[in-house]
Amino acid sequence: MSRNDALRAARIRKGWRTIEAAATAITEHGQELLDDRQFTVSARTWRRWEGDRPGWPAEETAIVIHDALSRWPEDLGFTTPPGWIRPEHHEEEQVRRQAFVSVTAAALVAGPVAPQHVDPALIDYFQQQLEGHYRADMFLGPHDLIGTVSAQYQLIDKLVKSAKGETRRGLLRVGAAYAALVGWLYQDAGDMDGAAFWRGVTQEIAMRSRDPHLIGYSLVNQAQVRTDLGDGHAVVDLCEAALDDADQLVPKVRIMAMQQQAHGASLTGDRDLVDHLIDKADLLLPCVDDDLPWGNACRRTPGYLEVQRATCYGRLGLGAEAGALWSQVLAIVPETARRDRGVYMARQATAAAAAREPDQAVEIARTVATIAVETRSARMRRELVTLERAMRPWQDAPVGRDLAEILEPVTEGS
Repeated sequence: MSRNDALRAARIRKGWRTIEAAATAITEHGQELLDDRQFTVSARTWRRWEGDRPGWPAEETAIVIHDALSRWPEDLGFTTPPGWIRPEHHEEEQVRRQAFVSVTAAALVAGPVAPQHVDPALIDYFQQQLEGHYRADMFLGPHDLIGTVSAQYQLIDKLVKSAKGETRRGLLRVGAAYAALVGWLYQDAGDMDGAAFWRGVTQEIAMRSRDPHLIGYSLVNQAQVRTDLGDGHAVVDLCEAALDDADQLVPKVRIMAMQQQAHGASLTGDRDLVDHLIDKADLLLPCVDDDLPWGNACRRTPGYLEVQRATCYGRLGLGAEAGALWSQVLAIVPETARRDRGVYMARQATAAAAAREPDQAVEIARTVATIAVETRSARMRRELVTLERAMRPWQDAPVGRDLAEILEPVTEGS
């Protein structure tokens, strides 16, 4: 996006259709915010801001722009001068430090702890709780569960320090599953640093458990983070590592590794490999018969592998093919799986835009925006950002303005 496009897009999203309207609105906003009736931004100044050389606004003007558009000037195409420090910079640093402490607190509890008896029945208790957390995640989204699940992981970690023999190994196995779920919740909430930290915890606990299935699962978890970061080659590397001893793995883990490797292949533009991996995984689905309490999305998610194929097709720019698959998937995904439906519909809308059907894309986006606000899923918001990019050819048309209006509540909540 060129410099002038960034500010222009923010202006249109705000509902300021012309430069003159933007200048008037920002002037009024600044006068009220600063309690200064002399504060003024002319249409000529705004026009220069949207040009090739926008320069840099005065500090008080930068503050007004941020307050009005929820973006700092450097995020809107302005040229950042040497030495510029955002007014809230130090507050942001403190928040980041506090957030990291919060993310790591449950996993980095210092030992030793007072010894206690650990009944083997606790393993079944935590496993049963885990299935309930998976179901709750489908209904609630990440924010309401992170605290609960990470606190239970902390308890498991404490018990591991006292447990012995098979009880200890059983708790390590269930602990790895809890750590994986916490990592997923952070990923869905958009905190990739937190997600990567907890994926690392998952891998450590899996290695300590000596369970080959969990070790493979932990590698797939790492690959999921790399998928969200757009690093296709890393995704393929991790999944190939998980499949090195495929004959030792239960079919479920092999399916997970193959479908995730397909995502890596889509990031590197290899459609043939995408189809090969998804088709191969599909042949294994009837063989999934383990009683492991984790990684059961392939059982629990309707049309699981077609969801992956449709996502890969969308990433490859195959709008018509992806749209047809999303229609099939959404016909069988229950309304109660609200978060997942929202993500799938956002991808369906992007596929419609890629197929040059902007009206259909906007109609789908109406429902997605409501779900995104309710669930606060960062993953869904990211999908809507992808939709915005796909809809750029129509940003000046009525359908583009409709989309900006529809997505405004999502942008405000981000």
